[in-house]
Amino acid sequence: MYPTETFYGLGADATSPRALECLFAAKHREPGKPVGLIVADLAMARQVAAEIPANALRLADSFWPGPLTMVLPARAELDPALIGSDGGVGLRVSPNPIAHALVRRFGRPLTATSANLAGEPPAETLEQARESFGDKVAIYLDGGKLGQMPASTVITFEHGTPRVLRHGPISEGQIAAALRDETVS
Repeated sequence: MYPTETFYGLGADATSPRALECLFAAKHREPGKPVGLIVADLAMARQVAAEIPANALRLADSFWPGPLTMVLPARAELDPALIGSDGGVGLRVSPNPIAHALVRRFGRPLTATSANLAGEPPAETLEQARESFGDKVAIYLDGGKLGQMPASTVITFEHGTPRVLRHGPISEGQIAAALRDETVS
């Protein structure tokens, strides 16, 4: 369990099928609902994304680290539990110093699903996370009270053009400005 810029995240090694099984079981998350990932940087994003469109590179340069999740085509070897029905995987670089240091030191992408049981609100405090998960989680990292920032903006790319899937702290206007006024749908 670790803090991000938005809420507490339930972290597991995104490259370990066993760790992912444990995560889904602990969270009571329905199969087929993909889990986003925290990466340390673009180099780590390239380990899980089959391609990174030019517009995604520009947005990463403008908003990473930050509350922007980009859904990019997943590499074929990535665990299917992390891949959406469109073949994409959601990636972001967290500006939270604990989350960022954790994934950098770990050296592999970490899951970034919110620390709550399916259907419950995300944990804003470590105590709330512990109430939900107890000893099902081996390590809890305290980052204080969170939840002042909404969940990350989520975008995907259709033929290179970004499309907002979930509105969050980064607006369509900010995305368009970073892309030099290209249309965002």
